[in-house]
Order: sequence, then C-alpha cells, then structure tokens
Amino acid sequence: MKRKLLSLVLCVTLVASMAVGCGKKNNNSATKDTNSTETATNETKTDDTKETDDTTTDTTTTDTSSSELAYKGTINIMHFSTSEEAQGNGGSDGFRTMNQQWADAHKDIKLEQNVLANDEYKSKIATLAGANDLPDVFLLQGMNTKAWADQGLILDMTDIINTSPYAAQYDLSKFYPFQYDGKTYGLPALCEGSCAIVAYDSELWKAAGFDAFPTTWDEIVSAKAFFDDKKVTEVAFGNRDKWNMNSCFLSTVGDRFTGSDWYHSIIEKTGAKFTDQAFVDSLKFTQEIFQAGVFNKDFNAITNEDAREYYIDGSAAAVIGGNWDISYIGATLKESDPELYARTKFAVIPQPAGASGSTNTHNTGMGYAVAINAKVADDPDKLAACIDLAYKLTGSDFSTYVAENYALSALTKVDSVDMSKFDQFTTDFYNFYQNPGCEIYDSFLTGAVWDVLNTDLQTMVNGEIDPETVAANAQKAYEENY
Repeated sequence: MKRKLLSLVLCVTLVASMAVGCGKKNNNSATKDTNSTETATNETKTDDTKETDDTTTDTTTTDTSSSELAYKGTINIMHFSTSEEAQGNGGSDGFRTMNQQWADAHKDIKLEQNVLANDEYKSKIATLAGANDLPDVFLLQGMNTKAWADQGLILDMTDIINTSPYAAQYDLSKFYPFQYDGKTYGLPALCEGSCAIVAYDSELWKAAGFDAFPTTWDEIVSAKAFFDDKKVTEVAFGNRDKWNMNSCFLSTVGDRFTGSDWYHSIIEKTGAKFTDQAFVDSLKFTQEIFQAGVFNKDFNAITNEDAREYYIDGSAAAVIGGNWDISYIGATLKESDPELYARTKFAVIPQPAGASGSTNTHNTGMGYAVAINAKVADDPDKLAACIDLAYKLTGSDFSTYVAENYALSALTKVDSVDMSKFDQFTTDFYNFYQNPGCEIYDSFLTGAVWDVLNTDLQTMVNGEIDPETVAANAQKAYEENY
C-alpha cells in the first residue's frame, strides 16, 4: 500500500477532536452539563470518575413522515461528540449538527445515540469489538483498522467511498489510516487536527529575548535562568495518562530524527524497526530534554488538562498539547483573560540538536472515521440508511458548516475559507497549519504496541529505563502483535 503524502491543511484553533489517534480527553469545558436534554436528543455522558457502563443509550426519535430511504427501523450510533465537548469545538459541533439534521430529514428512522466522553468511548468500543457487538455506525480509530478488518468486524467501504456523491471532493490522503490490504474501512470524520502544538505567551518570550518562540531546544535551555528567576515554567506538559508523550511529543520529535519514510515503513512492514538508531536517538533526546528542567517537574503526574491550566493561570510561559487543548485555552482566555488571549501565538515543537530527518513538522491527521458494522450488510435497506448517515456526517454539508463557522477543513474539500470574519487568534492558528505535517504514531498499528511503548516512555523520562530497552520492548510488541 503506497502512502499518499498528506496535503497541507486549512485548520484553526477551534478544531475538533481528532485526535486524531491521540487518546485525548476534553472533559473540562467552561460549562459542564452532565445530563443535558436537547431537541430530539437526550444524552447521558460519563465523566472521568464513572465506569463506561454507567452511560445510558440515548435516543433520537421522530414521527413518521417523508423519507427517501426504504428502511423504517432503528440505527444505533456511538460517538464521543458530547454536548460538553461541542462547546467551542468545531468538529464535535458539526458532527452533532449533522446527526440532528439527518434525524430530522428521516423521521421514520429512530436514531439511538450512545454518546460518551472520549476516553470512555475508546474503552467501550474496544469492549464491544471484543464481543463482536459493535454499534451499527461508530467512530473507528486508525490503529484498530487492521485488526478489526482481519476479524471481519467492520464493513469494507471501498465501493461506498468510490460511488459517494462527494467522491470528487474527497481529500484522498486522509483515508490512509483506514486502509488495509487494498481496501478502505471508513470515511474520515470530524476535522483535521494536530497533537503537537506549542501555544506560548509572545510577550513573555520577547522579554526573554525571543521575538518568536525558539526554533531549537538549545535556545529553550538557554532561557531557563530567565524563567527560573520569574518562577515561571518554560513549557507545560502533562503525561499522567501516558498517551501524551507518544501523541503530543514523540510522534513529531521522532519524525525530526527519522524522517517520514521510516514510519511509513513501520506501518507497511517493509523493514524499518523501532530499534533503528535514528528512532533510538529520538528516545534519547526525549529523555534528556524532560530531565533538563525546562518542563514542569510534575509532568508525569498531571494530565494535559492540568498542563493547559498552568498556561492559562500564567505559571507557564508555553504549553505543548493538541488542538483540543488549544480550543479550550482559546475559549477560556477569551472570557477570562483577553490580554493573554491576544498575546497567545503558536509554533511547532523546536528542532532537537542532532536531528536530521525532518524540520518544522507537526503531527497531523484525522484519527477517526465513520465506520459501519459488517453485520449491517445482512439488511440491504438498513445498510443503505447507514451509508446515507455516513455521507451526511462526512460530506459537503459537514465540511461547509465547519469551514464557515470555524475555518476548519475536513474530508470533503471546500473551495475557499473566508478568513476576514475571524479574529487574530484564529487566523494565527490557521497559519500554523501551513507547516508540513507528519503522521501521528498512534493513529496506526495496534493498541498492543502503544500500551508497551507508552508505559515505557513514562518510565524512561523519569530516568528509570534506558532508551535502548524502550526501543527493544516496542519492537518485540510490534513483531508479536502487528
């Protein structure tokens, strides 16, 4: 399978989850509504302290009227675009809006929606896959594509995609995480996002002697004395949940050492290994920089939500996170601290010394796709309805909505984005996405590999395990599970 290069993307700060392959959470919003009732949709969501089984199934029910579809029964869909997450989050807002529009247009179909917070979603969908009991329609994470396709759990959507009314408008590069053995198993959903974004206080860094955020880590280290004197952390980061070091740091830093061809070879099993020296060097750098004192000392004990609060309250001069973090930071600062909102700018992760693979990259992609349970094919009328819903959630209506309201890009191309109505924060983040992209590691392979690597990374940056052992363990998990 030949990988098509990702195109440059047109995105801005209020970008949707994607997360992209990231195991991201977005449970902290300015307003928390844990049991909201909306028109035609009742949702019960979980928070971090509840088990996923506490989440009830929600139902969109409408009366019987006109519908061009022959199917008249129930479709169940599972996703993580909660009303809470949709606040200021363009992709989730658009996803929920399209869901509701589709339900309104097909009043003789009952759309049951099981809506969970992101982490709970990932746990629950894996449990359902293990029991061969997936919902009719759901969000497929790239890393699960190969395994679930091999198990016959997910519908081959190749012909569905090729015959889509939006096929000519699709950005074909975005299908890569959902392709296996010459087939495609999902329509990329939500919006293009990045897991590796530096948000920084431009005035504070200017006072430290930098007109823009430093382009090398040597410069970051050289500014340590200035920020120590001010009792301000240079860069905030949270890795308590383990995935952050992989998704929000190593995916990009690794690309700086190895270049993109190395990871494509890992994905396609054409010879690259986690024990290759360039990747080991990226691990060595990661260990060294997290022991250099430029990050908050508690980086392994706090979440990404905690890290962004360090930036918001002024105790950190910068923060590294994903587009969901930027969404939250922007929405919060706009109300609570307009001056810091205006001072906030964006940069790629600085270049490590000795890295000769890529430069100025940030990991980017669409980590989830709308997929269909393979069992649905047993009922052609129901399958047609599920396909129609998938088209609605990823087609031109969705892309136009997020482009016009958030200046975001998605699977279906929009001719142009009018940036004149967006503020400087949004425009600056739009411009950030013009930097070249690289893959998000955990949008691919399998969770069995990442469970090993992510645990080892947390131990490694504490200095308790060496990079060579981390690489060897990752390679062993890769060979045994992928």
